[in-house]
Amino acid sequence: MFIDLHGAPLYAYTGGRPFDPAQPTVVFIHGVLNDHSVWILQSRALAHHGWNVLAIDLPGHGRSGGQPPATVEQAADDVLALLRAAGIARAVLVGHSFGSLIALEAAARAPSQVSHLVLVGTAFPMAVSPALLEASVSAPEKAIHMVNVFSHSTLCPPPSALGPGTWLYGSSRALMRRVLASNPTVNLFHTGFQACDRYRGGEQAMAAVQCPTLLLVGRHDQMTPPRAARALAAHARQATVVEVEAGHALMTEAPDAVLDALRQFLSRT
Repeated sequence: MFIDLHGAPLYAYTGGRPFDPAQPTVVFIHGVLNDHSVWILQSRALAHHGWNVLAIDLPGHGRSGGQPPATVEQAADDVLALLRAAGIARAVLVGHSFGSLIALEAAARAPSQVSHLVLVGTAFPMAVSPALLEASVSAPEKAIHMVNVFSHSTLCPPPSALGPGTWLYGSSRALMRRVLASNPTVNLFHTGFQACDRYRGGEQAMAAVQCPTLLLVGRHDQMTPPRAARALAAHARQATVVEVEAGHALMTEAPDAVLDALRQFLSRT
């Protein structure tokens, strides 16, 4: 479905079910050079088991129009504006990597509008190496390769992710190329990385969050190591940390473990 956001269409995948604002809602927020599709298993499963799902393409990404957010704070405001535009009074926010910082900041800015917060593959600070920042501009294909090497701990996921024989490296690179090409006027790679690197409000935001928080991390994550998530969790009021056998791309590397952790967290709090 498309939702008007600041006069531009924002795309949200609903998991194959009609959007019903009367149901409890989960908003999924992707990371740099990703889109709604990285949540395919988790979004469909929840949508078919009593949840209203909005897995979004951030503004200026993929199928969404508008200007891509240049900062985490701007992106958080976009997410809160999305809730207002869709008529959602309260929602679960689930974010991966860059998206986890966006979800965190949104939950801190509007605590009454967020019932649960899930930070997947998160870290604070989320520093990006100068070499990778530079490559995202001068040699994006090289940077895409670097990110995928650091993001994956296995060559292929279990069948429940994208199907038997799926090559994670290849499918992820193809997605990143497609998202980069979706916006010919803004380098989404550099813009997203720069937003992560410049974000300074993580600890203050975590302390301001009022709802239960799940930090879901990959044991073999080289992009956002688990120790960085545990350091962030120390500033939370109600934090649960769960590690799964995966790297940074844990939604497709360990799709069932991620879904199980989401379900357990949402059912007991």
